[in-house]
Amino acid sequence: MQTLIQSPPRSLMEVFKMLPEGTRAELINDTLYMSPAPYTNHQEISALLLTSLLNYIRKKKLGKAYSSPIDVYLNNKNAYQPDLIVILKENFSIIKENGIYGAPDLVVEILSPGTKNFDLVRKKRIYEKSGVKEYWIVDPATKECTGFQLSEEKYIEFKKEKGKLSSALLHHVFKF
Repeated sequence: MQTLIQSPPRSLMEVFKMLPEGTRAELINDTLYMSPAPYTNHQEISALLLTSLLNYIRKKKLGKAYSSPIDVYLNNKNAYQPDLIVILKENFSIIKENGIYGAPDLVVEILSPGTKNFDLVRKKRIYEKSGVKEYWIVDPATKECTGFQLSEEKYIEFKKEKGKLSSALLHHVFKF
């Protein structure tokens, strides 16, 4: 009987990839963060937006939409699990069996008490640097949605509204 000896992980990315499937964890600037499941109002908004996104994207044959947990590898120090992502057809090459390897075209983060600062500051900065074309932040307490669009490698706030997400990238309004 042969015993396989596995070498210990040499990076936090290797540790991240060893976590059991479904673990709510993100690697942000080479630091591992774990979080509990989102609150019910977060989940309701996520489900409504995902359903709207999926219906619209499939009808128009624009691409694919995914919800968390799905690993999005932006580089060797950042692996995120955004609440919702959209990948347009022309970028399907970043979709792999075990995750997304590259910047999605659109990312939606729904704020949670434990992740609010990450979503508003750290993740926003990484999404911006990684080339995510459109980034939305949704506050489930107020239903306020703030949209950012990538312009000359910088995010410009282009929309702030309640109960709806008006995507410039998809040319559609998604209500919840």
